[in-house]
Amino acid sequence: MSTFLFPNLTLPCPLCLVSGSTTDIRGADRRRYYLCDNCSLIFVDPEHHLSPEQEKAFYLNHENNIENAGYIDFLNRIVQPMLSFLTRGMRGLDYGCGPGPTLSLLLNQKGMRCDDYDPLFTDCALRTPYDFVFATECFEHFHRPGVELQRIGSLLKPRGWLGIMTERWTTPEEFANWYYTRDPTHVCFYHVNTLDYICKQYGYSSVWMDQSRVAILWRNGSATNALPAPNH
Repeated sequence: MSTFLFPNLTLPCPLCLVSGSTTDIRGADRRRYYLCDNCSLIFVDPEHHLSPEQEKAFYLNHENNIENAGYIDFLNRIVQPMLSFLTRGMRGLDYGCGPGPTLSLLLNQKGMRCDDYDPLFTDCALRTPYDFVFATECFEHFHRPGVELQRIGSLLKPRGWLGIMTERWTTPEEFANWYYTRDPTHVCFYHVNTLDYICKQYGYSSVWMDQSRVAILWRNGSATNALPAPNH
């Protein structure tokens, strides 16, 4: 880990809220990053956060919609494994759907109802509680991930499913040149240890995870519950 160009400030982690346990760390751009020694979250100094208007303008440059075959393939990286745990008739939420809601359409084709929510683009009534919540490529945008996780928990049924899609960091050396940090809307970065912390803190069990980006969590309600079997 290398000392960066900025003074080593003490900031509370926006996930675990622990103060005084952060280390400055280098990213691929010139923003100021901190690594939380408690939960392994890496986060950007709030001074480098974009305004909501700037974020919205940046997102509108994306071509993420049902007409984009590449985007459909990308979403299927989480949809396909998640379907193993869902059944027809379930009702869910795409949390952070962006300007072109697509995942909900894919799930509708599978016999499930899915609402769309995005604080910048889709202001709709949420019909809680949900059987499942998808959060695809939005965890890295959370300015306050602890607050967002509490809200997601309030939307999800006990024993519900949470599908997370956000690329995970692995080592400080890799992080220093990581393309994921070059997106100015990405402000929080998660390690596999961060997901372990989230599971313990918020009452989830990890039931499926790929090598780099997708994690499926089951809301267990207690640390002693046995995991349910997939619906194969």
